[in-house]
Formats: sequence, C-alpha cells, structure tokens
Amino acid sequence: MMMFSVLTACQNLPPVQTVPHVDLPRFMGKWYVIAAIPTFIEKAPHNPVEQYQQDADGSIATTFTFYQGGFDGPLKQYHPTGYVVSGTGNAEWKMQFLWPFKSEYLIAYLSDDYQHTIIARNKRDYVWLMSRTPEMDAQTYSELVSKIKAMGYDTSQLRRFPHEHKRPK
Repeated sequence: MMMFSVLTACQNLPPVQTVPHVDLPRFMGKWYVIAAIPTFIEKAPHNPVEQYQQDADGSIATTFTFYQGGFDGPLKQYHPTGYVVSGTGNAEWKMQFLWPFKSEYLIAYLSDDYQHTIIARNKRDYVWLMSRTPEMDAQTYSELVSKIKAMGYDTSQLRRFPHEHKRPK
C-alpha cells in the first residue's frame, strides 16, 4: 500500500516548468555536472562534463565525458544528439542516445548569467545540476538543491560528483 501511495503521488505531480526562453548560442559550450540523480551509465563518474554544439541543421551535438570510478579510471564518452522542440522557447529538447529512442530533456532552471542550470524530466527519475565551472559554493549548491526538491524530486537520491583539474602528462 505504501508503494502504491508513492507511485500515485509521483503520477499526480504537475509537469516540470521550463524556463521561458533559452538563448541557444549562449547555452552551448561546456557544462560541469556538479550533481545528479544519475542514469545507469553514470556509475561513480569523476569529472563529468557535458559539452554542447549546435549544428547547421539545428540539432545539438552533445559530448558527455567522465572518468569511471575514479580520477584515473577509464575515460567514458557518449555522443547523444539533442533536438530542440519547436514552440518551447528552446527550453525543451529530445535527447537521442540510440536511434530511434529520444528522452525528455527540460531546462527547468537557468541562471540569468548562464552559469548554472538544472535539467529535469517530468518522470522525476533523473535530474542534472550543472555549472560552467567545476566548483560550486555551498550556498549556491544548497539553493539549487532546494529548487530541485521544489520540482518534486526526492533529493536524497541526488549524488554530488567529484571534480579535479587533470594535469597534462
């Protein structure tokens, strides 16, 4: 009965509200994944970075990289393609890791200076908190986690990912 109540509560959550507009050229570039409710591919990521580049056809070439299990672990790299959903102010994308499947990608928060963002999903199964820098002060982190909680996420599942500057060998 408890599990049914939890599932019913999740189904009754309103849709995640996206930001009204995203300036795509300004959003492009490198984003450090500071924390997430991770997917199955994000097992113990270190230095996770998401990089976006808009292609001539309007799609978003994406590169997601991280070191698996430690700073000296094997480098993992994924190359999904993002597709901006028309009429959403560029705040809703469909992210395709494997054809023909596309996943929901909602820009639910974006700071005015384009330094911090929260990417969400209506299922509240995954969320990503990203920054333009690999460090985030405790106050900003706490404020953004509060935003994630207000969206209906169970923030006890949120994992903060370690970052360190790799030195060239």
